[in-house]
Amino acid sequence: MATLWGVGVGPGDPELITLKGWRRLQAAPVVAFPAGVQGRMGVAEQIIAPHLKPQQVRLPLEFPYVLDENLLQQAWHIAAECVYDYLQQGLDVVFASEGDVSFYSTFTYLGSAVQQLDPTVPLGIIPGICSPLAAAAVLGLPLTCGGDRLAILPAMYHADELTQAWGWADVLVLMKVRAVYPQVWQWLQTHNLLAQAAVVIWATTPQQQVYYPLTRWPALELPYFSLLLVWKYASPFRSDQKMGHCII
Repeated sequence: MATLWGVGVGPGDPELITLKGWRRLQAAPVVAFPAGVQGRMGVAEQIIAPHLKPQQVRLPLEFPYVLDENLLQQAWHIAAECVYDYLQQGLDVVFASEGDVSFYSTFTYLGSAVQQLDPTVPLGIIPGICSPLAAAAVLGLPLTCGGDRLAILPAMYHADELTQAWGWADVLVLMKVRAVYPQVWQWLQTHNLLAQAAVVIWATTPQQQVYYPLTRWPALELPYFSLLLVWKYASPFRSDQKMGHCII
């Protein structure tokens, strides 16, 4: 049986894929990735496009952006059957995952669905750079130092969850902050943390935008790929950094 590989291809910049990931990607006869919406290329496909060869099979897989568990299960099963068709032919399949393949990645569900079809299918995993690391690099800051404790919340958090995490964490990363940004901004204001927080959008891509500190930004129209970072102690931002909207 051929192998299903999950390859983390980084946060957006095509040069941020690892050498191991690049070699596995180029060697694969079949390369799968999440399909884009409305006919556009998805993020992972945009990242890997410069690295692919004409003879490789490109396999876009449909994964809906919904919370309905039944719809998601159905999508994972259909995608698994598409991938399994190639594996049965003895062809390795690489699934390109934006960011890191073990960090809130669709590959987790795809790999599980394929092994439900056939438990003998081997899975290979090659890690990549995830978005919190990329965002810290964009800001020119360490994500953590010394004994700092890091908390990462995936999405749709509430004030009580933020307060609970902030009780033990020194650095907080909020993924997919778009839907709850106004509430998060109010929470930051209540805890006097606006000067110690930043929002990074589309980190390392040409569409990248950075907002810091957040004192002047109570309302932002954010895309899906947005995250917020906040540090507990004195503001980590340099005195020469401009307050407000920057494109780096």
